[in-house]
Amino acid sequence: MKHTDFLQDQRYLELLSQTFPTVADASTEIINLQAILNLPKGTEHFVADIHGEHEAFLHILKNASGNIKRKVNELFGSTLRESEKRDLCTLIYYPEEKLEIIKQQEADIDDWYHITIHRLVRVCRDVSSKYTRSKVRKALPQEFSYIIQELLHERTDDVDKTDYVSTIIDTIISTGRADDFICAISFVIQRLIIDKLHILGDIYDRGPGAHLIMDTLVPYHRWDIQWGNHDILWMGAAAGNDACICNVLRIALRYANMKTIEDGYGINLVPLASFAMEVYGDDPCTEFQPKILGEDTLSDKVKQLYARMHKAISVIQFKLEAQLFTRHQLWHMADRCVLSQIDYQKGTFHLNGKEYQMTSCHFPTINPSAPNELTADERELMSGLHNSFIICEKLHKHIRKILQHGCMYAVYNHNLLFHASVPLNADGTMKSVEIAPGKAYSGKELMHNIGIIIRTAFQSDSEPSEKAYAIDYFLYLWCGPDSPLFNKSKMATFERYFIREKETHVEEKGNFFKLRNDEHIADMILDAFDVKGPNCHIINGHVPVHVAKGESPLRANGKLMVIDGGFSEPYHKETGIAGYTLVYHSRGFELVQHEPFNSTADAIKRGTDIKSTTQIVEMSQRRMRVADTDKGREIQQQIADLEQLLYAYRHGIIKENERKK
Repeated sequence: MKHTDFLQDQRYLELLSQTFPTVADASTEIINLQAILNLPKGTEHFVADIHGEHEAFLHILKNASGNIKRKVNELFGSTLRESEKRDLCTLIYYPEEKLEIIKQQEADIDDWYHITIHRLVRVCRDVSSKYTRSKVRKALPQEFSYIIQELLHERTDDVDKTDYVSTIIDTIISTGRADDFICAISFVIQRLIIDKLHILGDIYDRGPGAHLIMDTLVPYHRWDIQWGNHDILWMGAAAGNDACICNVLRIALRYANMKTIEDGYGINLVPLASFAMEVYGDDPCTEFQPKILGEDTLSDKVKQLYARMHKAISVIQFKLEAQLFTRHQLWHMADRCVLSQIDYQKGTFHLNGKEYQMTSCHFPTINPSAPNELTADERELMSGLHNSFIICEKLHKHIRKILQHGCMYAVYNHNLLFHASVPLNADGTMKSVEIAPGKAYSGKELMHNIGIIIRTAFQSDSEPSEKAYAIDYFLYLWCGPDSPLFNKSKMATFERYFIREKETHVEEKGNFFKLRNDEHIADMILDAFDVKGPNCHIINGHVPVHVAKGESPLRANGKLMVIDGGFSEPYHKETGIAGYTLVYHSRGFELVQHEPFNSTADAIKRGTDIKSTTQIVEMSQRRMRVADTDKGREIQQQIADLEQLLYAYRHGIIKENERKK
């Protein structure tokens, strides 16, 4: 190394010397980092489109898309019966609940404890083997940290340590801590089986437990999210976009799923119910009857109430959306001011030069001469709902986490992640999209600058006009033709409610969806996002894979993987499965196809797991190491910096200083 090259970084190295004040310190760290580079690559877990289905999501999270089951099979093979392996897996997934059942069934519980703890330690030892002792130690619960460390690093097949290990386990049992220990080590296994969780968007809407999913993610060890269109809708609602608030409520009412709204976030819907009954009390609201999923049952009275609330908030939504479309001509969405295209005397709707008879035309709150104006009662109702979303502490806590862990796109280990699409021209080139007056971007820059707008909406020190536009822009991201999260010609919500002709319901997909099977297009997108390497992929969700119709999640000769999780129950009949998740471990990619999840209670009581089929997508010729990852490149740079520091110490450019420790 040249002396002049080193001097350019002298100030940085002087700062580095505060952490590593001697040659011995710097050398030890280099040895440590070089060793880490040769550990197996940590396992990444990809899920998408969870849509509030918390039970299925939590189970997938606990079983790591079958990874724990695979480990148990590898470790115990034919030495355990299938029922025993199934029970062991269930115990790892749901230790507290499973223990209660086992204690009622086992005649000799101490013997069961002894056998089971040995098995759990063996599983834990295997899943922790790819990490440094320091990383494993940080994952351990404080009260059992020392004991678990001892059990992980000592073996009963070591004759000198057999009694030592057995005594530790006997003492855990005799002191009455067996249940607590089993729970602790089971959670450690869950924690270590997956190094990082990637969520490719859409935590919210349709299912009942989006808030429960967020409660799980808030303390989760390592995760990121690429925002989906339904996440953006909720972010817009939390930011105070009234049109987004209406959409959030409309979707909840459509699926008669109010648990996230009411139980999760405590949004008071009594004023909406009262308004709906007063205005639409004599309206059958046929088009707005809720879609009842699964075994949920509602009385006719409740169904009718939901239908009227559904219509009330939908009409307000159409008004508020039209106000934003009119205000922002830049969006080119004036054609979606649907209430202006109704002939209220004839009960017809004008679309693309044609006239369509509407299924009904009862709109007591619409003034045909000013159809987009809210009535005084609607303004009062929206003021209350707006305030409820703005002041909901739990909702804002969850949205802050989504902002902290999220972005429009991400690149991890040669994989480009985003929820839905990248706007393209018909020839496959990146489409330039004007996202604000005079600000047009494409590809990577488009995604990045949209992310800036989103964050502007939540920053208290933002310039007022920029913040106001950012709040409005959530609606465009939800339904705008060139939004990377939507990318269709229109959102035909109104037509689906009021027009029978299916031709009006068509939402023409953007060029990304038309061209995504082309390997050259995938390569072009990867190049545009600076994703380099021989085995690069695009991984996204958003569009369910219709396996029943012969569709494959692998496109563009394997360069693009669509892993819409299919968790949402409305999709199951349509797709024929409950979607996909993806596991990327040190040996390669495994795509896991899932069948619908019965219930957590059934999984605990009967040991049922999600039935999954693993499809090996791509296997590495050699086992991947940390050195092959983004983290590995960071470590290699750290090693290079430390080697420069050693050079500085040995040439007297920077003095060693023991007292800096």
